[in-house]
Amino acid sequence: MPAAALKPKPSRTQSTAQHPVLFDSPVQPVTKCPLPAGRPREWYVTHNRRLKAMRLAIALLDSGVYFPSQAPDATIRSTAQDIGMRPPSATTCHMVRAFMRYSR
Repeated sequence: MPAAALKPKPSRTQSTAQHPVLFDSPVQPVTKCPLPAGRPREWYVTHNRRLKAMRLAIALLDSGVYFPSQAPDATIRSTAQDIGMRPPSATTCHMVRAFMRYSR
């Protein structure tokens, strides 16, 4: 029997990600598709900022931060570091709180 067959495979409960993960989800990740071409640069910047803010808002809600008043910039930035994301700008932090405000 080859040596590779004897090596145990990682279980679903073990994370194989390089960055720390808050939880292991049984749901498959969404497949990414290219963004539409021909839009102004400002549209792409805003789109990516919204995606980042949404990921951070979800991570904060999953970690028990339910109200915008519980999420100062420092908390949002530490959560970004926990999930392996670059620290967000003040504008993105403001957007995260706005998403949390409307999630109720």
